[in-house]
Amino acid sequence: MKRHIIRPRRDWKAQAEQVGFTFHHMGGQLYWDERAWYEFTLDQAETVETASAELHAMCLDFVAEAVKSERIMARMAVPEAARDYVAETWTRADPSLYGRFDFAYDGVTPPRLYEYNADTPTSIFETAVFQWLWLEGRLADGALPAGADQYNSLFEKLRDRFKAIFPGGGFVHFASDPDTVEDRQTVRFLENIAVQAGLDPKFTGMEAIGLDADGRFVDAEDFIIQAIFKLYPWEMMLREPYAANLAASKTLFLEPAWKSLLSNKGLLPMLWARHAGHPNLLEAWFEDDPGAASLGKSYVRKPLFSREGANIELVDRGRRAPIQDQGYGAEGWIRQALHPLPRFGGHYPVIGAWIVGDEPAGMGLREDRGRVTRDLSRYLPHAIVG
Repeated sequence: MKRHIIRPRRDWKAQAEQVGFTFHHMGGQLYWDERAWYEFTLDQAETVETASAELHAMCLDFVAEAVKSERIMARMAVPEAARDYVAETWTRADPSLYGRFDFAYDGVTPPRLYEYNADTPTSIFETAVFQWLWLEGRLADGALPAGADQYNSLFEKLRDRFKAIFPGGGFVHFASDPDTVEDRQTVRFLENIAVQAGLDPKFTGMEAIGLDADGRFVDAEDFIIQAIFKLYPWEMMLREPYAANLAASKTLFLEPAWKSLLSNKGLLPMLWARHAGHPNLLEAWFEDDPGAASLGKSYVRKPLFSREGANIELVDRGRRAPIQDQGYGAEGWIRQALHPLPRFGGHYPVIGAWIVGDEPAGMGLREDRGRVTRDLSRYLPHAIVG
């Protein structure tokens, strides 16, 4: 695994705008960054793929146990009133579309799981589309070695997964915050894939969804929402006033509610308890578990629910790094063994490894000059060479 400096393509911004990648800068800062790229060998890419498949299978085994256990549900801070519904979505095999593992990986030692973004993962558009266009462009202009490839079948597998979930086609709603550019463009990308899969997508803002007299969810035009992809996290949905209507609504949600058990950082100590010593896991404990003392004075403190590095605290031999406080942590905390990201010339990359359905589907990298990946951390492309 190597990091290479490279001159960006002159027309990359125009190409990004043309394909709908309008959030290539965020908050006035560069987000898509092709001033460098990461090189992997085929063996290294296959190592990430294998780890993804094995960890995903372990996660599904955990869910099968968790939905039968009030103790586990409570430990994972699933609201009591929602537990039967979460279990029901698993029992009837409500389908999953996608998820993303975050790995620390240096190309030598095994990938180590930081967390599983199993519900509303970001960077899907830039991974599936724009880094592939980067690869094609850099092969065409000779900036990459002939024969270079990419671990990336995300676009095709998403299209095929939509077809598998909705084999007869049909009408499907898509929802997000309509005013957040990244969210809206990400959902628009998925709508476009749905069209290619034979579906008829209809967008609605999350705030525009209501209930009809029969307790069914409807959009602003009173169309019943029978199936919906929503870019809105389950830990929030299960605490909304409408949560009591979820089961009776008969709506098929992507992602399904059972994914709330995997998008929760309580998953990390749960996996460790079942697979202690697994090469792709880091030792992890709930903070109030006496076993957490085994981590000593070096660990990472994480809230059960947080996003984009918020409220994650690195503790190194008792020294606490500053945090980005966004108020997370009310539901509880875990501690995970401190395992720093690899460092490449002052940059720390994290690998996002994608799952579509139950299949590994590719990866993307985000890097930062800090050791915690945050909302404005840059996205860099990769290629397989050799």
